[in-house]
Amino acid sequence: MELWAIITFVSAFLQNLRSTLQKHLKGRMGTTGATFVRFGYGVPFALLYLGILHYGLARPFPAPNGVFAVWAVVGAVCQIAATFLLVHIFSFRNFAVGTAYSRTEPAQAALLALILFNETITLSVVVAIAISVVGVMLISVARSAISPRSLVTSVMSPTALLGLLSGFFFGVSAISYRQASLALAPSLPEPNAVMQASFTLVVVIVMQTLAMLLWMLWRDRAELARIKSAWRTGLMVGFVGATASFGWFTAMTLQQAAVVKALAQVEILFTFASAVFFFKEKINLLEVLGCLLIVCGILALLLL
Repeated sequence: MELWAIITFVSAFLQNLRSTLQKHLKGRMGTTGATFVRFGYGVPFALLYLGILHYGLARPFPAPNGVFAVWAVVGAVCQIAATFLLVHIFSFRNFAVGTAYSRTEPAQAALLALILFNETITLSVVVAIAISVVGVMLISVARSAISPRSLVTSVMSPTALLGLLSGFFFGVSAISYRQASLALAPSLPEPNAVMQASFTLVVVIVMQTLAMLLWMLWRDRAELARIKSAWRTGLMVGFVGATASFGWFTAMTLQQAAVVKALAQVEILFTFASAVFFFKEKINLLEVLGCLLIVCGILALLLL
């Protein structure tokens, strides 16, 4: 198995763990606070990883340039927008549809990369992405009253459109981070995916932290006290989240963003396994079929 694939599997597992911790925090603070914890408490660990690479392993800092700055800003803003839209979807009664459509992120990322950067996407990769996306969508709607027919006919509903828009912004952020990281390569003695990814992560997570901090200072100062009181769990979220992001950025430096994001759908399997084995939840036919499709899509990505 290639290095980027191993890194993606580990990152997907860590992201699932981070989401579990954030759900725990959601009962103690609002959506904005639980989202901020991911970034704010992750900054020290992102800086630590960069410091280890530079001072401990003597890897030189890359020199940021205009191209890097543009893509880093675009990625950071789009990731916040995508997360905001996804959280907003939860306020809708039929949020399952929106969530399902937000999972079209790998397909949208592949299309954007093809249009903007002329990246070659082979037919086998397109098929693998399509299989895994359909599998995730099935799991997303399996416990609702939504039928496969209504899922198709509801594509123009407000919830579905928000989901597609969320997936679009997630896709833009993924390819933006890849372009930002690749833009650093010429400033290094030789390309170093780990250093490029770590530097990009630090810049992006600091921007996101400052943006959300300024927002809360302006609109919701009470949330800052709740964030401070949950510092123990917050540090755990920050560590796991920063480590997962470090993995994502490294994988997307080594491989096309659409391919990495398609393989990252394995996170759904980790979530599903936790629900079944730890929380003893029952599964239905659509969930089983969705899991099988995700596995088939992942195998297709790795073997074809």
